Amino acid sequence: MLKRIRWKLVFKTTAWVVSMVGIVMLMSFVETKKQTMKCSNVKILIPGADNFIEREEIDDILKKNQGILIGKSMEQINLDDIERNIKSNPYIASAKVFGDMNGVIHIEIEQREPVLRIINAGGQDFYVDREGLKMPVSSNFTANVLVANGNISEFFNGRLDTLRNPLANDLYETALFIRADTLWDAQIEQLYVAENKDIELIPRVGNQRIILGDADSLNVKMRNLREFYKQAMPTVGWDAYKTINIKYTNQVVCERNKVDSVYRAAPVVVKSPVDSIKSNRKVVDSIVKDEILKQIRNN
Repeated sequence: MLKRIRWKLVFKTTAWVVSMVGIVMLMSFVETKKQTMKCSNVKILIPGADNFIEREEIDDILKKNQGILIGKSMEQINLDDIERNIKSNPYIASAKVFGDMNGVIHIEIEQREPVLRIINAGGQDFYVDREGLKMPVSSNFTANVLVANGNISEFFNGRLDTLRNPLANDLYETALFIRADTLWDAQIEQLYVAENKDIELIPRVGNQRIILGDADSLNVKMRNLREFYKQAMPTVGWDAYKTINIKYTNQVVCERNKVDSVYRAAPVVVKSPVDSIKSNRKVVDSIVKDEILKQIRNN
């Protein structure tokens, strides 16, 4: 008779029952502790050195939403509601809020990352983040990103929104490309939109206008510009050309400061009439120029 008993099944069933009882007891213990446990601390983590939002602002959100948390019963604190309110901040990409068994509330925040700052034709100022969403400028922090200005009609209504204008999307794509390349990130300091809607690149080193046109075939255009820099600039100098036009992908058209010239074999670049960031930077330009030449040689 005993031989017919399926001991393996009995052991499995017993283990399962014991586990379920343990889980129920643990949940009961947690629930009981939660009813008596009070919030002992609030830990806020905001990674990165560039902070659009400070801890004090998170503290204000918590106070307006839940009041003073420390000393308050954990059962009375709505963590989901706190998370929703933090996520509503325009500078926050995501937030995670949870409590531990010691009564500590943890708040982990990921900020939105701007890649471009746009000043439109009406003087309105806003950022575009890595996901292509518009976000407001901040009084706490100014991001070190490309600035685009000129004849830009893209409008910001103050709320999370995508880019509506094809030109604004081209500016965004151009900013992403430049940011991802160490040479162009060092050399291009501003974008300008001319009256004919051509995008122009403002270089840090050199006194030219680099005419990009639009973001179509961006990789080819910038590769041609790199080749032009490599072959022409060390020979003729950084200030020999008034414009470098890389708008057309089959050639680089250059306008000399005195005599016009055409350089074929790579697309061309031109510089734009923006009188912003050109003063008191000779030492910086020299360092950047050396770095650009070194990168060109390496490439």
